[in-house]
Amino acid sequence: MGESRRMDFTGQAVLVTGGTRGLGAAIARAFLASGADVLVCGRGTPAAPPSTGGREAAFQVADLRDPVAAADVVTAAAKRFGRLDVLVNNAGGSPDADAATVSPRFVEKVVALNLLAPFYTAQAANLVMREQPGGGSVINIGSVSAHAPQPGTAAYSAAKAGLLGLTRALALEWAPRVRVNHITAGLVRTENAAALYGDTDGGAVAGVVPMGRLAEPDDVARACLWLACDLSSYITGADLAVHGGGEIPARYAVGRHPTLP
Repeated sequence: MGESRRMDFTGQAVLVTGGTRGLGAAIARAFLASGADVLVCGRGTPAAPPSTGGREAAFQVADLRDPVAAADVVTAAAKRFGRLDVLVNNAGGSPDADAATVSPRFVEKVVALNLLAPFYTAQAANLVMREQPGGGSVINIGSVSAHAPQPGTAAYSAAKAGLLGLTRALALEWAPRVRVNHITAGLVRTENAAALYGDTDGGAVAGVVPMGRLAEPDDVARACLWLACDLSSYITGADLAVHGGGEIPARYAVGRHPTLP
């Protein structure tokens, strides 16, 4: 099977949640470039949807924490394209917060966005995918925080750990018609990198990553293409680490970089 065929998504339909900017937009563009029809959704309308090579994603506003809204955006994608082959649950995130004082409302919102919304959207997508020839693929974008929480991320880390567990449970229930996989994403260089990692856009923290750099959004996007294509047709319930090797343990990092705190 040639390379062009392996990554050719012509005639396939893809829904990318949180796909209007950052990592989600990169994932949407990767599928567009591979020939797929793509719909992205978000809580705010972008200045322009993701596009590449003269092809543009469709957009629908949606707050996926509402199960009705999650079902509606899946229905919209299936109606627009006539099918739904791939769902990428990318929407998520959280600001840091002190676990000792954080409000119940904050915790509920973080869990709803990072765990419940992907669950609701996957449920709706499964109803479409299981009835069509070829089934479908659900890809959940997770975080290294699910495996190694950092201070200030208690609610987020718990929700992301739940997303990994959800992936494995859905993979068991929905096979063989619908494959469900998880990507553990590490530090990604997006337009928000300066706010998260300082003015060096991550250069200051790249030294603790074995690969010596932050992930580019396309690193994660290409992993999505692989998990969605026929090359991974036997892969379900997997956790694919796209984190450059994780983080070098502090006792070794200090030895290699004496200036690190």
